[in-house]
Amino acid sequence: MDTLKVRDARDVEQVVRAAIASDQPLEIIGHGTRRLIGHPMATNAVLDLSGLNAVSAYEPNELIITVQAGAPLADVQSLIDSKNQQFAFEPIDTSALLGVPGNGTIGGMIGAGLAGPRRIKAGGARDHLLGAHAVSGFGDSFKTGGRVVKNVTGYDLCKLLAGSWGTLAVMTEVTLKVMPKPESERTLVLAGLDDVTANRAMTTALGSPYDVSGAAHLPNSAFRPATGALAGLAAQGRAATLLRLEGIAASVADRAGSLAKTLSPFGSVETLQDAASAAAWGAIRDVEPFAASGALGAWPVWRIVCPPASGGALGQALARDSGGDVIYDWGGGLIWAALPPKPDARAALVRQRVEAAGGHASLLRAPEETRRNVDVFHPQAGGLAALSQRVRNSFDPKIILNRGRMLLMTAT
Repeated sequence: MDTLKVRDARDVEQVVRAAIASDQPLEIIGHGTRRLIGHPMATNAVLDLSGLNAVSAYEPNELIITVQAGAPLADVQSLIDSKNQQFAFEPIDTSALLGVPGNGTIGGMIGAGLAGPRRIKAGGARDHLLGAHAVSGFGDSFKTGGRVVKNVTGYDLCKLLAGSWGTLAVMTEVTLKVMPKPESERTLVLAGLDDVTANRAMTTALGSPYDVSGAAHLPNSAFRPATGALAGLAAQGRAATLLRLEGIAASVADRAGSLAKTLSPFGSVETLQDAASAAAWGAIRDVEPFAASGALGAWPVWRIVCPPASGGALGQALARDSGGDVIYDWGGGLIWAALPPKPDARAALVRQRVEAAGGHASLLRAPEETRRNVDVFHPQAGGLAALSQRVRNSFDPKIILNRGRMLLMTAT
């Protein structure tokens, strides 16, 4: 396989134009940490962006950072952490889930568009993407968005790039919004609730005036790791429901006390503070109970998005009928499901139940053979699929970029 390592945007243009001329599709990678997500791509050429790794500008007082797409995410997070700032959407580190080293690049973070538990409050990756420089499937560089929080340039095409998995354009530089880190955080933990009751408790907390920034539920499970940040939340195997509060220390303490009283009908409340709280939410964000190195490492993992009110019943039924395990995030609006291995990763069962609940499901971890034969991303309805195809054609009419990664028919 030919690996084409570029130095700047002009190199990217030349590589894409050569690929168009030879009708040779390109696989776009940074560090390759998310290559196991999506359909396997039929290509002999890799466009390596890891050389585009500079921080172009960082203005802490303006809460913005401009960075090249191949910059290591860990390095950028370390830089903004030195100024007591963060990416508020909590980008997911998929390395533990997929069993690969490193946590990827800035471009991979935006291309995947996977946000953590704070999305319920802060929004997703696309909400923090202010602008981008990229090269389209025509081989032309373009700029979209800007370098200020408030853009008045019309529709921001950069929003389309977030979550596109590299199928629309090759990002070379992005401008992102950063936010101050909270002074303090506390997590309230309820033990022993069943999934539906936990769903009600999380809904109660999220609907309260106490500004909850994270809600998650770990059901009663024999697969829960005996060690790690989540091990001590409740007695081994017992369910744990977590609710996070962040902000100024005095405010957090006051809100925690009030929320504990509101939740008293659901049981007694324990509290995790600061470092212990942060560690627990990091483990939930990165889906550590389903890590590739753990007891469920060989099981396919689905990422299911559904109306929060349906989450408890949907997850409970999936776990019961498949013999699998689930984790609820965002008050039940996001379900991570690890299901016992089957050739089709139980796609028919998952999609039937998810569609009935008004949601959609993506297969984030599965063997290559399964990903060759099962729709990894949820099939779109006719009108939406046609719209998506028109958008794709406007960026990359010859489907040169990451051909087949998102669509099963194209992949085969």
